[in-house]
Amino acid sequence: MSVKDRIDRHESFIVANDGQYLGKLSLNIYDPESILNVYGLYGSQYSVVSTKNPYGIYGSPYSSLSPNNPYTSTPPTIYLRGVKYGYLTLNPFLFGSVNPHQIESWMRINNLY
Repeated sequence: MSVKDRIDRHESFIVANDGQYLGKLSLNIYDPESILNVYGLYGSQYSVVSTKNPYGIYGSPYSSLSPNNPYTSTPPTIYLRGVKYGYLTLNPFLFGSVNPHQIESWMRINNLY
């Protein structure tokens, strides 16, 4: 499914600056697309498309596409119910930044069950 389709369906998700889908913002740890599913493609520390993989381009503290690089200007974009909300990033100078270490709390506040 394309990013446009997800926007049209009012989904909450993350997409990398290069267009790579990085998972659904869902508190359901059994959802295969949830970033909180530690066994899923988007929540595993071993997956190449997970922001939790410290050796991957989407999770490394050195990658410009990673939310874990505090100096990046190209972190993943957060879409909340189909609307661009801001960025998943440790860079506090980007408008609408959400710290990746606090994303679960942010999801709870925004009722993303």
